[in-house]
Amino acid sequence: MQIVFIHGSGGTAKVWRYQARHFPKAIAITLPGHPEGDLIDSVPGMAAWLKQYVDDNRLSELVLVGHSIGGGIALQYALDYPKDVHALISVGSGGRLRVHPDTIAYMEQALSRPESIAPMIDGFWRHVERDFALELKAEGMALGPAVFLNDFKACDKFDVMDRLGEISAPTLAIVGSEDVMTPVKYAEFLVAKLQDAKIVTVEGGSHSVFAEYPQQVNAAIDEFLDNLGRG
Repeated sequence: MQIVFIHGSGGTAKVWRYQARHFPKAIAITLPGHPEGDLIDSVPGMAAWLKQYVDDNRLSELVLVGHSIGGGIALQYALDYPKDVHALISVGSGGRLRVHPDTIAYMEQALSRPESIAPMIDGFWRHVERDFALELKAEGMALGPAVFLNDFKACDKFDVMDRLGEISAPTLAIVGSEDVMTPVKYAEFLVAKLQDAKIVTVEGGSHSVFAEYPQQVNAAIDEFLDNLGRG
């Protein structure tokens, strides 16, 4: 099995620091335009880019672990390239990822005032260990509003809710009990519609649950992978 971690909107591979340490053979990718290369404006396009990466690196038996838009990419990949996928792990994600129009407008306005996104980025990582949170906040500010706007618009267009039943890969849905961006009901819907899925809810976790409660999240992933191995 090859674990591949896929970050969320306005992020990079760095967000998976605690998971990369725990799973040293895993790969954490950074999507194009974050900041190197050209941004991709749709989840299917991002999944196609990932497919090229997988083929170029001769990866197989993929366990795709995606946060937020990364979870959407994982689902899209499983629909478009099912033979590649051994299992899926969705973290704070869902089959539809609507973004509030006010958030889109906020990012559009921020294009002329990039510093104005600081409070939003602070909110993403406010419950993460201080030094790591400062790194992630600095990274988000460096990427800037154009990257967030691109990713949020891609999220808003993404919707595979009617196709979830096509996915046969075993799936684990991890969600923080206090996640307001992708609430617990998103994970519950995934589990209800996918052919083989289970949910783990991390009490107190928010949208950044994987960085807030890494021990719990890593333990849930370990158990899921162990069960796959026994299966």
